[in-house]
Amino acid sequence: MAEFHCSLVTPEHQLIDAKVSYASVPTWDGLVGVAPQHAPLVAKLGDGAMRLDLADGGKKWFYVGGGFLQMQGDHLSILASEAVPAEKVNRQEAEAALREAEARQAIKPEDQERRQHEITRAKTMISIAQHA
Repeated sequence: MAEFHCSLVTPEHQLIDAKVSYASVPTWDGLVGVAPQHAPLVAKLGDGAMRLDLADGGKKWFYVGGGFLQMQGDHLSILASEAVPAEKVNRQEAEAALREAEARQAIKPEDQERRQHEITRAKTMISIAQHA
């Protein structure tokens, strides 16, 4: 099976440095699939679920929020503002955050955007928690 190297780094930690066979990464304008021998790519990360198919057959799921990715040669570098491995997601906390965000009144457009972002983030966290 073809593979490439992937590293995921946040300002605080290096979360993964491994061989992968595929990566599904949320970018600012949609989900991007990266496979071996992918053309060079630079993209702004969006917020959402990221899946890495490890070369050994396993899968790793993360919530990522903001940052950039670069595919160069056989190396995918992901520099995320926020990245949370599925096994670190507390489903009860994510469900509570969802309830809180849904209950919050938002009148100003910027408050509506923040509320929607928090709802989407909580729903994504709940979703990836099942992959822990």
